[in-house]
Amino acid sequence: MASHDKKSGKRWAPCISQRLTQSELPPSNGFLIIEANGGLNQQRISICDAVAVASLLNATLVTPAFHLNSVWRDSSKFGDIFDEDHFIQSFRKYIRVVKELPEEVFVRFDHNISNIPNMRTKAFSTESYYLQKVLPELLELGAVRIAPFSNRLAHSVPPNIQVLRCFANYEALKFSKPIRTLGENMVDRMIKKSSLTDGKYVSVHLRFEEDMVAFSCCVYDGGWRENIAMENARERSWRGKFHRPGRVINPEANRRNGKCPLTPLEVGMMLRGMGFDNTTSLYVASGKIYNSEKYMDPLRQLFPLLQTKDTLASSEELAQFKGHSSRLAALDYTVCLQSESFVATQGSNFPHFLMGHRRYLYAGNAKTIKPDKRKLVPLFDNPNVRWDRFKRHMQDIRRHSESKGFGVRKPNGSIYTLPIPDCMCQQAEP
Repeated sequence: MASHDKKSGKRWAPCISQRLTQSELPPSNGFLIIEANGGLNQQRISICDAVAVASLLNATLVTPAFHLNSVWRDSSKFGDIFDEDHFIQSFRKYIRVVKELPEEVFVRFDHNISNIPNMRTKAFSTESYYLQKVLPELLELGAVRIAPFSNRLAHSVPPNIQVLRCFANYEALKFSKPIRTLGENMVDRMIKKSSLTDGKYVSVHLRFEEDMVAFSCCVYDGGWRENIAMENARERSWRGKFHRPGRVINPEANRRNGKCPLTPLEVGMMLRGMGFDNTTSLYVASGKIYNSEKYMDPLRQLFPLLQTKDTLASSEELAQFKGHSSRLAALDYTVCLQSESFVATQGSNFPHFLMGHRRYLYAGNAKTIKPDKRKLVPLFDNPNVRWDRFKRHMQDIRRHSESKGFGVRKPNGSIYTLPIPDCMCQQAEP
């Protein structure tokens, strides 16, 4: 869909710098310490929201600590994933950011972060909550802590605060130099390997890792090996959550309702039906695929030019990132961001952030295919469906996705997925 207003002759473009207000920073009211939890893009939400809250409170933000999650199991610090110096320097005119709590403040709490009062805020708390509940504590104690800090700020905040969220996400948060260097090299290699399509490639976010399959409670092979593997994975990461009294697991209903991750073969069939043939250069972004030898082979047969981070980068290049899921996800993010089209196969923060970032870069158009799995499942599960009918449905889904590429944020929407109009402005065509 066109990303500009044909009648007015205007198009959307980033305009954050025009909206940021610069003035001499008043004396700080104290220090804000937050703990970001979840994977890479959940951490991004926490960081951007923390910037906004720090501005609301006129607080000095301590660069966020990352919670060691039982699912992600990544011990990375802020500076391992993001360029910490660039982040701090970017905000020098707007809010104060420091790498750590000053010694004279830390000593007041016996050098123990846990002694700093934890303000357990509710999800999507409003501006007034922070000013009425958190600010008095900050002024009295000189430091407050909020942990966890995932989605702890409302989507709608005053424009001068919202633009700081935009600035944090789209300008101040750059990946660390090791991630940027390898990520850019991987993009260059992907372009060179896409010579049949003039350097253009399609990226797919494939969510078929063991933890994703286990969490969905969907059935694939249905054999005893799968049952044991999934039960072990659920217990390892969620410790009894799926055996609580009253919990009902219905794999068939999950699949009908579009809650089951698509298998690599299903993704391949969908893409071929949409018109992507075997000359398409395909980049697959994912964690470690469940039973990968079995499930990935059919996708590779459908798309012989398929690449992943493990084929674009050498084992030596990837060695420093192994065991760090957020850093590996950052490499995938970098390659997907530059693709001609992006295909989302499962709802999660990764595609939502990527769609927003692509809209920011590509004049408001996400260039994303986001299928409705509730419409896909009846076709996949019908053994009598003819290829021409299947193909017609897939092309309808593709056209529908492309028509949704451009979008404007509503009051309950997120700037991380829909940067218009908070982070972008309409400008005259050159």
